[in-house]
Amino acid sequence: MQIIVMHSRFTQAKSITLTSSHLIFSLLGFLLFTMLCSAIMAALMLRLASGDSPFLKEIIPVNVAGLASNDPNAKDRYVKENLAAMAIKLGEMQAQLIRLDALGERVQGLAGVKPEEFNFKDSPGRGGLEDSTRLPPRALNMSEFQLALDAMSKDVELRSDFMGVVETKLMGFKVQSKLLPTIQPVNVSYNASGFGWRLDPFSGRSAFHEGIDFSGPTGTPIIAAAGGVIIAAEFHPQFGNMLEIDHGGEIMTRYAHASKIYVKVGDIVKRGQHIADIGSTGRSTGAHLHFEVHVKGVPQNPHKFLNAGANQVNLAALSQK
Repeated sequence: MQIIVMHSRFTQAKSITLTSSHLIFSLLGFLLFTMLCSAIMAALMLRLASGDSPFLKEIIPVNVAGLASNDPNAKDRYVKENLAAMAIKLGEMQAQLIRLDALGERVQGLAGVKPEEFNFKDSPGRGGLEDSTRLPPRALNMSEFQLALDAMSKDVELRSDFMGVVETKLMGFKVQSKLLPTIQPVNVSYNASGFGWRLDPFSGRSAFHEGIDFSGPTGTPIIAAAGGVIIAAEFHPQFGNMLEIDHGGEIMTRYAHASKIYVKVGDIVKRGQHIADIGSTGRSTGAHLHFEVHVKGVPQNPHKFLNAGANQVNLAALSQK
C-alpha cells in the first residue's frame, strides 16, 4: 500500500509505502492498547467497590454495595434494616387482626352465631397429606418472605373492610326488624274476628275488616308491637280511644277501643312498652282490641307480621338448646 503526502512546505509530494507487516504491527498495537485500558478500568472499579466511595453510593444502593464487597458489617446492616421493616409491617398486621377480631365478635352477635361454634380467638385446625412425589419444600428467602408479608397485609385489610360492611348491613337489618310489628299487642289466646271480609256485627252486611280483634277483659294491658313514634292518641267516633304508632319505613299500627291511653302524640315508645288498656269504647260490642297494620297506607293482614315474630322466637329458642 502506498500513501502520498502533500504539504505547502514540501517542494514535491512524498510517498510512504506500507507493507503487510506494518498493518499487522499497527493492529497488534491497537489491541494491546485496548486491553491495557480495560485492565485499568477493571482495577479502578474493584477499588471503588472495596472502599466507601461516594460515587458508588450514588449509583448502587448501600445494602447491595455492602453485600457485593463481602463486608460483614454491611450484611448485618442489610439484615437489620429488613428485619426492622418487617417488624413494622408485622405490628400493623397485628393491629388489623385485633380490629378484625372485634368486628368478627360484633358480627357474630348480630348474626346470632354461638361463640363455641366460631371463636375468632382460636386458631383454626389445619392439616393435609404429605406428598413425597413432588419437589421437597424449601425455605423462603428474604425477598419472597417480604412479598408474602405484603400480600397477607393487603388481604387482611380487604377482609377487615368487608367485615365492616357486613356489620353495617346486619346492624341495619336488626334495627329494621325491631321496627316491624311482630309482637302480639295483647296477651290473649285467641282473636274474635280476623282480617278480611265478614258480616258487620251492627248492620249484618258484608264489610271488609281491616284488622283483627283480640277479645279480653277490660283493663288488659296493650303493648306496642314495635318501637316507634306516637302520631295519634285521641277519641275516634268509630274506634273510640285510639292511638297510632309510626314505625318508619311507611309502616303504621293502630290500636282501637282502648279503655285508657298512657301515651301522647310525639312520644317515642319502645317495643313491648305498655301503651293502653283493653276497653269497649266507640263502635264496639264488647271489650276487645282492634289491631291494624298499614304499609304505605294500605291495610295488611297483621297475622303476617305476628307469625314472623313467632317464628323468630322459636328459632331463638332452638339456637339456645
